[in-house]
Order: sequence, then structure tokens, then C-alpha cells
Amino acid sequence: MKKLLNLFLVLICFVSFAQEEMPKMVPGMTEIWDPEVTIITPGETPSDAPSDAIVLLGTEKAFGYEWTNGEGQEPEWDFENGVATVKRGTGIIKTKRSFKDFQLHLEWRTPAEVVSESQGRGNSGVFLQGIYEVQVLDNYNNRTYRNGQAGSVYKQHPPLVNACKAPGVWQTYDIIYTAPRFNDDGTYFTKPRITVIHNGVLVQNNVEVRGPTEYIGIPEYSVKPHGAGPIKLQDHGNPVSYRNIWIREL
Repeated sequence: MKKLLNLFLVLICFVSFAQEEMPKMVPGMTEIWDPEVTIITPGETPSDAPSDAIVLLGTEKAFGYEWTNGEGQEPEWDFENGVATVKRGTGIIKTKRSFKDFQLHLEWRTPAEVVSESQGRGNSGVFLQGIYEVQVLDNYNNRTYRNGQAGSVYKQHPPLVNACKAPGVWQTYDIIYTAPRFNDDGTYFTKPRITVIHNGVLVQNNVEVRGPTEYIGIPEYSVKPHGAGPIKLQDHGNPVSYRNIWIREL
């Protein structure tokens, strides 16, 4: 009991001493000055590329320099005045560069002439790291399955709302993407996370992706460890157009 009392007295003395020695808090103690935040020049509008962005699609030179087809050869899509349009049967196009975490801006347009319905109408897709798809589809008065419509993380997360514009009208995606990290056994340590703003409207709010995009099957079953990957644009047989694509590595 005496030992316990002595210990208690020592603790009281220590706390009292610590309180006396603790400096008084002032605002400067929680201010971080260095290093200074990097200065960039933003675009004139939210659609314009900021100074630290890589322009992937905007000029004739950018298309030829930045993109290939699925076999690493010259893209076969139609290209005119900064607009790339799916040429049916020629397959995907993909960036020559690979990316990990990023902010991606792109603009897309489904055909003004409405053909077919559901998944057959203005179908394409944007694949992040080449394997995680954000769906592109004409869902203006065109119903399809929830997790396969425009703005969805395909077959995984439906969009919060349908923010589609009419066929033939340019639309925007702004995508914030955090790539996955992997355990030594090849499983996810942290899963991919995606935020999508469609035409200025939040439709995916930092959602966790289960695994690579699958048309048939369970995403978790096809997880394989990987590093940085390309941006891919899908040829689904419809003449969907893209323009003004830029990316900021994070």
C-alpha cells in the first residue's frame, strides 16, 4: 500500500511538472510555411487544361503522339479538328503513357441520330489503368440496367443521378482516380477509388472499386497486381466522339 501511495505521489509530481513546462500555445505553432504550395495557371474555364496538365487529345499532333491502337500501332479512329470518333471494328485506342493516380478531364458525344436502345445506343467507355471502366452511353430517355448506364463504374456502381444531355450534344467527365496498392500475395491492400463529375454533377463519390471490369463474372476473381496503366477508350461499335482530353498526375 505504501509503495502504491509513493507511486501515486510521483505521478502527481510528474503531471504538475509537465503542466508547468508546457509552453503556451500560439497560432504560429500550427502554421506550415515550407515548402511553399506549387503555383500553376488554371484554365480560363473548368474545361480548359491547367498549366500542369498533359494534353492527351486536343490537336492533330497530340492524337498521333499520345495514342495507339490495341496493338501499339497508329490509331484507326477518324480524327478531324481535334475530335476523335470511334471507327467501328478498329478496336480500342489507348494512351502511350501510363498513369497511376490522376485527375482526368474528357468530353464525349453520342451520335445525334438515335439508333437502337439500351446498351446498343451510343455505347463506349473510359478505362482507367486500362481495366476499370467508367461507362459512356446515351441514356437520354433511354433506360438500361442501373449499373451499366452513363456515369456508372460498369457493373459495379450505378451513378447517383442520370445527368445525360441529349444525343449529339457534347458532355463532360471529370474523373478523380486513386490507383490500388497491393499486398505481397497479390490481393488489394487498398482498392481503386473513383470520383466522377458528369456535366458538372457528382455521380460517383469516391467509390471503392471491387476489381477489374467484367461483362460476365465477379470482379474480385480477376484481381491481379499491376502498376501504372494507360487510359483506354472503347470501340463498342457506335460512332461516339471524344475531344479535349487532359490529365493531371497526382
